[in-house]
Amino acid sequence: MARILGAVASSHTPTIGFALDTHKQDDPAWAPIFAGYKPVQEWLAARRPDVLLIVFNDHVTSFFFDHYSQFALGIGESYAPADEGGGPRALPPVRGHAALAHHIAAGLVADEFDLSYFQDKPLDHGCFSPLSMLWPHAPDWPGAIVPLQVGVLEFPIPSARRCYRLGQSLRKAIESYPEDLKVVLVATGGLSHQVHGERCGFNNTAWDLRFLELIENDPEQLAGMTHAEFATLGGFEGAEVIMWLVMRGALSPTIRKLHQSYYLPSMTGIATAIYEDEAPAPAPDPAYLAHLTHQLAGIDALPGTYPFTLARSVKGYRLNKFLHALIDPDRRAQFRTDQESLFERADLTAEERHLLRSLDWRGMIHYGVSFFMLEKLGAVVGVSNLHIYAAMRGETLDEFRKTRNAPGALYSVAGVESARARPSWDAVAKP
Repeated sequence: MARILGAVASSHTPTIGFALDTHKQDDPAWAPIFAGYKPVQEWLAARRPDVLLIVFNDHVTSFFFDHYSQFALGIGESYAPADEGGGPRALPPVRGHAALAHHIAAGLVADEFDLSYFQDKPLDHGCFSPLSMLWPHAPDWPGAIVPLQVGVLEFPIPSARRCYRLGQSLRKAIESYPEDLKVVLVATGGLSHQVHGERCGFNNTAWDLRFLELIENDPEQLAGMTHAEFATLGGFEGAEVIMWLVMRGALSPTIRKLHQSYYLPSMTGIATAIYEDEAPAPAPDPAYLAHLTHQLAGIDALPGTYPFTLARSVKGYRLNKFLHALIDPDRRAQFRTDQESLFERADLTAEERHLLRSLDWRGMIHYGVSFFMLEKLGAVVGVSNLHIYAAMRGETLDEFRKTRNAPGALYSVAGVESARARPSWDAVAKP
């Protein structure tokens, strides 16, 4: 079973990554930052975790206000550093542990935490600023990550209590994962700072040190605080320390602090800490595993049914992304005239190209394509939804229409383009 070794806490100001990238180790103004991370680096090197579960917030880089989520779990296989305006940092992509992420998602959703999921998104300094200090990364990182992005920039945001309870659910999910993995939790954010308005530059060292005491010994008190209370004491952006409560909730009540540092060079109180979990590993709990799978229990017995799970989403992502791009009129036009160059640009595999060339609707479903991407492809190539349904059942269009109450009701999602340059819908669907 997976085991939580403990946790690391770290601020995530871009100051940290800047100090590393510009080789400030021996500069007196910057050296205390490196000194604070050295014990953390040594602890991680000694414990050798397989996975870091990193709780962070994006700074409106990969998660914009057109669709902003409170809890977004990374479910993919790789994460690259983001370009935040001046080009991405010279760091290699870090591997994701997709299988553990999918298991965690099942556990959190079973406990009624509403998640969003992401893949194919770069991560900004909220993740990579501390990560680049925690782990060596040349030529590659020593392990994988599971990123959990918490939306703390557009209010209303999750309460401190909600973050703490999510951490408690997270612990159960991790410890029930059937593979022998060593997991370390990483909490990022803060400490005191405010970066907007006339209060910009606010800090409160006394509160920072009090917060570090409470996160270790009395997280319940922190969980009961409001965002306004956190902002009053630690600056408005400093209220992001509620993310530390996800980490603390995922630890047992009995922890041992091995290290703590604090330094306030400029705008943000920079802290590091190591907490080892002293609770014994739990025994496997079959009831909890049944709890995770309860909603889809028995679905495998339904013939011809393929739930679009996170695993299928990751496997079929490249092809789903290709088909989703057909919402672009220029992409549609090129697809009709020069498919092969689009296939090449998207780096599709030979299997994926064959599925598209042959319009193998059933094969694409089996591969991991969402039906709602097939619907878009059907509109582009000029067939109705019923053509696709018939092909998935291995029937001709006429055979399928005879099973409908209104056999003449053909339709698709095609819009104004549908009346032009489309084959007749009376054509037989390709099985």
